[in-house]
Amino acid sequence: MSQQNELQQLNNRLDKCRHKLEAAQKRADNAMIYQFETEINQLSKKIAQLNHKKSYDLNKERKALLAMPFSRALTKEEKADQGKLKKSVKGLVIVHPLTKIGKELKLEEMTGFAPKEF
Repeated sequence: MSQQNELQQLNNRLDKCRHKLEAAQKRADNAMIYQFETEINQLSKKIAQLNHKKSYDLNKERKALLAMPFSRALTKEEKADQGKLKKSVKGLVIVHPLTKIGKELKLEEMTGFAPKEF
């Protein structure tokens, strides 16, 4: 299961537990209140853990791209034929500004990162 799907499932379970906790509090059912509070705490910890891992992985990828010695925006011709460009430049990574990593890097246009000049 992907990280995003797991995170979504946990958020759904957390939401259900919160609604059930409200109902238990209205009934004054102490046993159920305790059970849902502990489950809410466990789910919150797990969600925080997954969010931290996601941000850690994204930051790691961002640092790897910034560590590459050469980067520049792609021209229209290069954007049109990215396959040819990738074959000609070994180790080229192209980042679009609307992807997660592109937003993290605050890119304005498609940018190529490579170990050598291209």
